[in-house]
Amino acid sequence: MTIERIEVGKRLSKAVIYGDTVYLAGQVTDDLGADVAGQTRQILAKIDNLLAQAGSDKSKLLSANVWLSDISYYDQMNEVWDAWVTSGNPPARACVESRLAKPEYKVEIAVVAAR
Repeated sequence: MTIERIEVGKRLSKAVIYGDTVYLAGQVTDDLGADVAGQTRQILAKIDNLLAQAGSDKSKLLSANVWLSDISYYDQMNEVWDAWVTSGNPPARACVESRLAKPEYKVEIAVVAAR
């Protein structure tokens, strides 16, 4: 079986496909000034785009990991997440508080999906 990589960089690929499974790297916002909801919306749009490039979509999510720089953002992030996730097809998910790569990052999300 071959391994396909999407948006390959020096340090990471934004997506890796092996067989019928799509693995996305953790996605963060480009707008460091956005609030939690804004960052979450932008990240989910990136996920939609990467999944489409891989021949998948959010209805095929298998798992998701969500990192919040402050767990008090949980409800704000979930408001956006709940509006985005496909009804009846939520993935297995973990959500934890963690220090992120830049202090301006409030949210990071990584997902695995079927194709």
